[in-house]
Amino acid sequence: MKTYLSKQEDIKPIWYIVDAKDKILGRLATKVATILRGKNKVIYTPNIDSGDFVVVINASKIKLSGTKKSKKEYRRYSGYPNGLKVMILEDMLELHPTEVVALAIKKMLPTGPLGRKLLRKLKIYAQDKHPHVAQKPKVLEV
Repeated sequence: MKTYLSKQEDIKPIWYIVDAKDKILGRLATKVATILRGKNKVIYTPNIDSGDFVVVINASKIKLSGTKKSKKEYRRYSGYPNGLKVMILEDMLELHPTEVVALAIKKMLPTGPLGRKLLRKLKIYAQDKHPHVAQKPKVLEV
């Protein structure tokens, strides 16, 4: 019996919409990363983009477990001496709520060209309005 390897032309992506209101960040990110990667499909191949498009709405209304809101830090380093920038999750949610969800999902995807291609299939919006009505996204429960 031969192993089936899917080809790019065999894959027909589907659009999903996820409402992040009152959802825990980590559980939401794992579900979305699985859909983006295509691991929920029978024709999953590790080196081919077999995933679907995902639209996340209400990113500013996510929940966090424990004391992460006040203790979790996001760090950036410019490369210069004394160039470390640290931002607490609570401040990040106020300023850039979509970045919190995007970073959580991005760190669950592979690095390299395939991961960057998968990230382009992710659309995140802070409120419940989005411009992807024409794609007729299916509701995905997390």
